[in-house]
Amino acid sequence: MQDLADIKGPRFAQLDEAYPLRPENIQFFKENGYIKLKNVLDKEVLDFYGDVITSLVFSLNKLNKPMEERTTYEKAFLQIMNLWREDGRVKEFVFSKRLAKIASDLMGVSGVRLYHDQALYKEAGGGITPWHADQFYWPLSNSNTVTAWIPLQSTPQEMGPLAFAEKSQREQIGRDLEISDDSEKLLSKQLENLNLNVNDSFFDLGEVSYHSGWTFHRAGPNVSGRPRKVMTIIYMDKDVRVSNPKNSYQENDWKTWLGSTSIGSIPETSLNPVLFGTDG
Repeated sequence: MQDLADIKGPRFAQLDEAYPLRPENIQFFKENGYIKLKNVLDKEVLDFYGDVITSLVFSLNKLNKPMEERTTYEKAFLQIMNLWREDGRVKEFVFSKRLAKIASDLMGVSGVRLYHDQALYKEAGGGITPWHADQFYWPLSNSNTVTAWIPLQSTPQEMGPLAFAEKSQREQIGRDLEISDDSEKLLSKQLENLNLNVNDSFFDLGEVSYHSGWTFHRAGPNVSGRPRKVMTIIYMDKDVRVSNPKNSYQENDWKTWLGSTSIGSIPETSLNPVLFGTDG
């Protein structure tokens, strides 16, 4: 496991300060599979790291096709992963103890390690993000996983904020579906039949959501005329083990993000440091 002692502390103290999570927040997350938390990060923090992340996204992006020539997935967002390895300032942000402790507390585990980060930038004119569940892609032994979705600006309805199907993490539907036109069509119908409430409300500046690996979510198109800039961090139980990949996507993730860790072992690789945790 990577020694975190040599990592420079964040230039903003807030990144290491505990967020005042309440018992009712944890209960809501357990029941609904997601939660939206207000005032997790200040404007100063988001502006500073947002500028760095945005610069990296547009310098590293290789998707330059006109929007009308893209697939549904390509229209959904520009996707750049593991930016923490590209810039020390992004590393400060991704390694935030504040953000990681929230993830650990919501899941009720003794600590979390990093799966990977990813920037998800929905360009002006970008299309929908189809209904899907992230855990489909992850070769892990349990579902103690959570994604922090961190908008770098306030995100009104016209930008395509993330929407959650409440309590969908309990359902067995759609767990074999990759994100696609098919997942959007099939899951829209199935979730409607289950009469699950969908929360597609806007995000205030500083508001951050956390959703479980099996919680179904989507986003609308960005018709605002401005890019929707979002940074995400995927956390997993620090004691989770790698399982046999069940599909080609999990096979790729095992090799790319989990360092081809031996099946049945904890991914104690340099790519997957513990970001918050207790021993024992």
